[in-house]
Amino acid sequence: MTEARGGEGEVTWMTSAMLKAYSHPLRRQILRLLARREFLRAADVAAELDVPANSVSFHLRALADAGLIREAPERARDRRDRVWTHVKSALNLGDPRTPVADEQLGNAVLAAVAEDHQELLRRALAWSSEYVTGRESEVHGTFTQQHIRLTSAEFKALMEQIAHAVNAAEEAHERDDPDARLWQIDLLAADDQI
Repeated sequence: MTEARGGEGEVTWMTSAMLKAYSHPLRRQILRLLARREFLRAADVAAELDVPANSVSFHLRALADAGLIREAPERARDRRDRVWTHVKSALNLGDPRTPVADEQLGNAVLAAVAEDHQELLRRALAWSSEYVTGRESEVHGTFTQQHIRLTSAEFKALMEQIAHAVNAAEEAHERDDPDARLWQIDLLAADDQI
């Protein structure tokens, strides 16, 4: 994977601050909401998630301090208005060249990601029987399984191509298209050694 750190549309190696912020379940909900709605104020997030506004403001600041979201002053109504958006970046936990500094925190984030992934899988499986039987004609999810023989270097290059393809699709997307929906893409890959 590319080793960019924090650029829009790049792959970001998570810092300890990012890991700490990301480990909180409400903060992950806020990140998903910002990904779906793109630009929100604290009051919007509070209303959508049915959480007190002061709590949301605290979590928004923690996410911003960690570099996972940023202010969008161009969307503000005035100088006091704070509008937030997510930082568009593929998040990578670590690898031998960029190890996680806090192993316990890294493991907590892995457990949280696994829980989120299980929830996505549960929702996709619940819907899929409607699709595969023809009762539902609109695509809302997919499960594809492929096997491919690659070296580690080739696999890393493939993952980089996938990240670039996702970024290119988002850049080509017409922002005002009323048919647009947020798609969560969880890629799970494992070789035959684990």
